[in-house]
Amino acid sequence: MSPTRGRASTGQAGEGAGGASPRSRAAKPAGAGSGRRRERSTPAEPAVKLPPVKPGDDPWTPADLAAIRQALTAEIENLLQEIEIAENEVVVLMRHSGDGAGDDQADAGSKTLEREQELSLANNARELLIQTRHAIERLDDGSYGTCEACGGPIGKLRLEAAPRATLCLPCKSKEERR
Repeated sequence: MSPTRGRASTGQAGEGAGGASPRSRAAKPAGAGSGRRRERSTPAEPAVKLPPVKPGDDPWTPADLAAIRQALTAEIENLLQEIEIAENEVVVLMRHSGDGAGDDQADAGSKTLEREQELSLANNARELLIQTRHAIERLDDGSYGTCEACGGPIGKLRLEAAPRATLCLPCKSKEERR
């Protein structure tokens, strides 16, 4: 085997393992290279500000935020389906409400209660949908994890349990006491 051949095979082994030999990586300054390489690495970096954490909490990672965003997006899909089902039920109940010409008061009351329950379910789902979309907006603008009342961190554990939370625990307790 010739000396140049041995060097070429060594360089190829280094390229196969990491894309460039250790010697060629060390020779290039950081950030040097083609524009394409730089463009590919940019989207992998977190584009959003990581939420603040309370003392003692683990810091947020981009993977944590991606999991929260995925859960919120799935929740939006579920809520939209729930709203559609509840609205269809209300329409059916409204159509059949006029059919009770011979109903007694108990039957009329029962139908009214059913209709009110379906309306209540639809309204609750709409409110949750608004809160869930607001949480995604907060993720996008970098304010997720910051209490809307006092400006302090909400807490990672609280947000993992209730990802729509906009208030820290002390502020939420004060709000509920009022």
